[in-house]
Amino acid sequence: MSNNTNDIIEKDITTKEMTLSLGPQHPSAHGVLHLILDMQGELIIKADPDIGYLHRGTEKIAENLLYPQFVPYTDRLDYMCGMSNNLGYVMAVEKLLGIDITERGKYIRTIAAELSRLSGHLLCTGAWGLDLGAMSVLLYAMREREMVLDLFELLCGARMTHSYMRIGGVRYDVTPKFMEKCRTLVDWMPGKLDEYETLLTGNRVWMDRNQDVGVVTAEDALDLGLGGPNLRASGVDWDLRRDAPYLIYDRLDFNVPLGENGDCFDRYKVRIAEMRESVRIIGQCLDQMPEGPFNVDMPEIVPPPKKDVYKDMEALIHHFKYVSSGFKVPKGEVYSAIESPKGELGFYIVSDGSEKPMRLKIRVPSFCNLQATDHMTKGGYLADVVAVISSLDPVFGECDK
Repeated sequence: MSNNTNDIIEKDITTKEMTLSLGPQHPSAHGVLHLILDMQGELIIKADPDIGYLHRGTEKIAENLLYPQFVPYTDRLDYMCGMSNNLGYVMAVEKLLGIDITERGKYIRTIAAELSRLSGHLLCTGAWGLDLGAMSVLLYAMREREMVLDLFELLCGARMTHSYMRIGGVRYDVTPKFMEKCRTLVDWMPGKLDEYETLLTGNRVWMDRNQDVGVVTAEDALDLGLGGPNLRASGVDWDLRRDAPYLIYDRLDFNVPLGENGDCFDRYKVRIAEMRESVRIIGQCLDQMPEGPFNVDMPEIVPPPKKDVYKDMEALIHHFKYVSSGFKVPKGEVYSAIESPKGELGFYIVSDGSEKPMRLKIRVPSFCNLQATDHMTKGGYLADVVAVISSLDPVFGECDK
């Protein structure tokens, strides 16, 4: 066929513009995301996220609860990584109170936070593979995630909604059995991450679906407010654990993985590398775990041990007053942030000196990351949208809150 004929055919063929609704019940929408896609054929012209299907008024609920009563609600934000949400909130309240928790409490919290990171990244990697047609990796990732959830169950009795962090420390101490099982996971995980990479990293289909898809430059990533692995995949060297250290992260040896191209493939590689670093961090915490109390010695902040409540009248009265009346927090305002699995998770609290926050605002990473959807998908194809959403790893419990 001559070039002239090709030119004639291209001029004669027109593709009708259309608007397509993807979600909120689409299996690749990762929850209740509704994307309104303006398309020319299968080419994406615009992608407009329509959120709010899980809005529960979480921030307004917090303003009507005692400070300790809000901890269980944080589990329902990023319900895949509940420990991180617990941690971000209780650290903000502790900052208002001006208290520093015990050394043992810090180590336990760090282990819980990194287990939470493993839990989130494992689900992200497995679901991402399934979205793009690689089912085996989901089964592999769920196998390891079950080990993490079993550890959570050993730690606090719950697998997903933990309510484990407590203002002033943690709810329960770690047990010898937990320490033993945790070391088993630390020894087990590196080889399993190698298996994931064998399945995916060099897989031609996986590379074709992710390389040069959803590219975001470092400058654009900063302008769009991306965080966590999505920011670092664009080459921005920023991690709150290292650059604004909290708990004991400044005492630990770990690397901050970075990408170069800012595409979906780099976001995958950064998450795999972050899981390796989380395993290293947990191992160091187990080796360095100090003896001592796991809660601060402040009866007005921390309730008595449950075993004492059943046999001691003073402990029963103390427990009743704690549960029914809470405690007063000094007047003022504070912002406290942690490096959650999805990026910067921050809590801004304004206190009027009462037992309840006057105003609470949550800076959730999923909401910030999702606004890059249009930038990342524009000019790509419908099939690329699925890869982009998977690479952003949004959870709509925290996005809509």
